[in-house]
Amino acid sequence: KTVFREALARGGMGNYFEIAEQFHTQNDPAYCGPATIVMALNALGLDPGRMWKAPWRWFSEEMLMSCVPPEAVKRDGINFDEFVCICRANGAEAKAYRADATTKEQFLRHVEAVTSQASEVDTQIVVSYSRSSLGQTGDGHFSPIGGYHKERQLLLILDVARFKYP
Repeated sequence: KTVFREALARGGMGNYFEIAEQFHTQNDPAYCGPATIVMALNALGLDPGRMWKAPWRWFSEEMLMSCVPPEAVKRDGINFDEFVCICRANGAEAKAYRADATTKEQFLRHVEAVTSQASEVDTQIVVSYSRSSLGQTGDGHFSPIGGYHKERQLLLILDVARFKYP
């Protein structure tokens, strides 16, 4: 709570309330990408162009326009390029930054730009990372970033994998 309050007071939680309001956990072990996309699209207020459940127009994992056959997503998940493709196919202006082509400083500038939005939030940021590099089980994973504490160099990752929670 202390870190959250500090980050909020320092302006590092500018996108938090929009993305947290749309918190969604993945429906399937391989659906971290689609669940993350759903959170971001709904937080941005994008219209899916069709009904979710009458009369609501809302994104869900099953409604995403996809660049990958659903059976392949369920079996294998999605990779970075497929994630970007699905975002764009559903109306997002997705910008992709790869770790091997982006410095830590550039990454943190992007994070800070998104998490310091003061009024109308028009951008969200997600990360694709290796769980094993953090000492967790599994490997490739997607989740939205909900905030940033610049002084402590801490990101708030809103993990979409409910089955990973302690």
